[in-house]
Amino acid sequence: MSNVSTFHQLHDNTSPLRLPNVWDAGSARLVEALGAQAIATTSAGFAWALGYPDGRILPFDEVVGSVRRIVRVLNVPLSVDIENGYSDDPKTVADHVMRLVDLGIAGINIEDGSDAASLLALKIEAIKDAVVRSGSDVFVNARSDVFLASLVEQSMQPKESIARGKLYASAGADGLFLPALVHPSDIETIVGATRLPLNVMAVPGLADAVALGKQGVRRLSAGSGISQVVLGKAKTIARDFLESGRSESINDRPLPYSEIQGLFAGLRNP
Repeated sequence: MSNVSTFHQLHDNTSPLRLPNVWDAGSARLVEALGAQAIATTSAGFAWALGYPDGRILPFDEVVGSVRRIVRVLNVPLSVDIENGYSDDPKTVADHVMRLVDLGIAGINIEDGSDAASLLALKIEAIKDAVVRSGSDVFVNARSDVFLASLVEQSMQPKESIARGKLYASAGADGLFLPALVHPSDIETIVGATRLPLNVMAVPGLADAVALGKQGVRRLSAGSGISQVVLGKAKTIARDFLESGRSESINDRPLPYSEIQGLFAGLRNP
């Protein structure tokens, strides 16, 4: 079975697929070694690791380079967050996605953000047309920022999300991602009104995976959260080291050198 087929099947369980989003090959290999069934990237973490701010600024060649390095170290399916596809032109977006498909990815996240929903639908159609013509496949997770960016009044957010979910499904999307969706009643309403498996993002106040599964959620993402925690820890340790000059600050429960080395032993060369 291909990684794409496996990735599709992972969305057809009563327990949500848990994706602790990664930002480089090292974090990807670490998460896979912990038993992750699939790996997803965080576009924010990608950007920060490569020296760019988040927000559709990262050059696509940098994305390709990072994905190539991650694919080299993984066996499980990989889904890549490509923000808006790094273009407003649907054909260009489809060309971008095909470069990643050729590397062996299983899925993508692509977002509407402040763009018109109709534009994302056109991008999804172009992507699906391109993969069909190539005889390949990719799981398209359509991210809508209705809740995250408050694109409409709060009382209208479930209805707007449902409308966008139906539009993206008709364009060929395989999943619907609604970051900042938290309330159980909203989750259940949306699950009952769309055929796409629902993806939510871990935020304060969100129920745990078991409860989310009972509400109908099929995918739970960490978003940029893990990379933010890692950078927060690094800031604390580095500041203490700079201010005190003590060695203890960099010896607080580190992952052993030998264990890190072992993550990469025996991997194929580039």
